[in-house]
Amino acid sequence: MKLVTFTTANSTRIGAIVDDKLIDFSLAAPTLPTNMKSFLCGGNDAMAVAEASLGNTGAAIKLDEVRLEAPILNPGKMLAIGLNYADHVAESGMEMPKHQIWFNKQWNSVLGPDQNVDIPSVAPDFIDYEAEMCFVIGRTCRHVPVDRAHEVIAGYTCGNDVSVRDWQLRTPQFTIGKSFETHGPIGPWIVTADEFGNPHNKSIKCFINEEKRQDSNTEHLIFNCFEQVAHLSAAFTLNPGDVIFSGTPSGVGGAMKPGQFLKNGDVMRIEIDGIGSLTNTCVDKQAETIID
Repeated sequence: MKLVTFTTANSTRIGAIVDDKLIDFSLAAPTLPTNMKSFLCGGNDAMAVAEASLGNTGAAIKLDEVRLEAPILNPGKMLAIGLNYADHVAESGMEMPKHQIWFNKQWNSVLGPDQNVDIPSVAPDFIDYEAEMCFVIGRTCRHVPVDRAHEVIAGYTCGNDVSVRDWQLRTPQFTIGKSFETHGPIGPWIVTADEFGNPHNKSIKCFINEEKRQDSNTEHLIFNCFEQVAHLSAAFTLNPGDVIFSGTPSGVGGAMKPGQFLKNGDVMRIEIDGIGSLTNTCVDKQAETIID
């Protein structure tokens, strides 16, 4: 299945893409939750109900009548691994990592497809893109061995680890530079693991204004998705709806000579085989004090 979160008629809920239509689970399977994280908490039973509802054409909505949101609007955790493609390690001038390198992306950075990524006025000069295959946890788990890690992954989606390089590199901790609002686009949907198949042989590309900047394959991951699950779950519990960014290949703007950073009007498109594409446009954003 291709699971989506969408908004129509001022209501946000979940469903699945079937051909060129969207099956609204609130109509096709009203016993299901209306948000993705709660749906994933329902496990295999919820998935089975959703699968059985896909033939309900009376619950179909035209895609041009909805706005697709980030598939998960409120992940409990957004975690990203650094330096996880050998070619990206080389272009960064770093040593090959002996251990997995992890940082947080705050969930406030989540953004959906075709929504605008901020070029923030407080840090406008070194905004970079990073095409990533993300996977979504589907079961509460701890101490998962590599050979069982596939059991806890609900599905896969495109991600863009937008990074404020000067803020990222001024400190050993990457979190702030990786977590500006709108700097965590994911989508356009979650392709369930059974449909996606082997996650470690998928092409991954990034285009900026139709210029191809990144072009690789997930077979080149240094630590693959299952090894990532084993490593993370050794430290803490993973929960349904957690989103994991699995790493970016070479071709980021900051490694180019001279650096090619994002600016107002730039269009980023991430393409991953078996998922589709995630497109976002960069826009200048002035700082505005908000106190509620």
